[in-house]
Amino acid sequence: MKLYDLNVPTEDSPSEPIPLKVEHQTHAESAAFMAGFFEAPMSDLPDGLGWANDTVTLTAHAGTHVDAPWHYFPTTGGQRARTIDELPLDWFYGDGVVLDMRHKERGGLISVEDVKAALDKIDYTLNAGDIVLIQTDADKLWGKAEYFQAGAGMSAAATRWLIAQGIRVMGIDTWGWDQPFWAMKERYKATGDPAVIWEAHRVGRDLEYCQIEKLANLDQLPRPTGFKVSCFPVKLTGGSGSWTRVVAMFADED
Repeated sequence: MKLYDLNVPTEDSPSEPIPLKVEHQTHAESAAFMAGFFEAPMSDLPDGLGWANDTVTLTAHAGTHVDAPWHYFPTTGGQRARTIDELPLDWFYGDGVVLDMRHKERGGLISVEDVKAALDKIDYTLNAGDIVLIQTDADKLWGKAEYFQAGAGMSAAATRWLIAQGIRVMGIDTWGWDQPFWAMKERYKATGDPAVIWEAHRVGRDLEYCQIEKLANLDQLPRPTGFKVSCFPVKLTGGSGSWTRVVAMFADED
């Protein structure tokens, strides 16, 4: 079995407009703290060294992560929206499908027709429980401030259509599932329609689903179907989302 890492790094990066801080503690810095647990002198630790440790300050939506229904709105279909720890585990393991949207312009809106055309191109019919991964190649800008503004985004209609096919987890290799903020802002200013603000996320007001944001390396997969995806989120109690290590698993390399 061949495994493919579909995550961006969890790191302090110009690509993350919401601050993320990582502090690394060395073995020497932790020695006194570790020795204190055992009421022992530091000299009793091998070479006077403790453990390495790290302190991370970040949001639940930093790095590659899964959005929970609670992120989109307090309710889904009139009921309290579920948090990330309340969702069924079987949602987060299934057959993967990559839909190529690299032809879409920067800031573009991915429509139902775009999704259907991408499926026709690979001659694939969606099955309930599939995990759909949208490829824009925005991840190639990771590490640069331009990443936040890159790629196309999903429309509300396309999101609803995927849910109607039985898709409960879907993901994209951009900063967010919707268009970049600058593109939504331009549409809002041009139309005066508040419904364009975060339109794909707001589908969660009516329909329950999860989305993965900040995927990477979809171009490294040998084919767009015929693989499994594991994307279990960290069990963050009451979380609006949580971090995940997304892995594509191919049984062979045909």
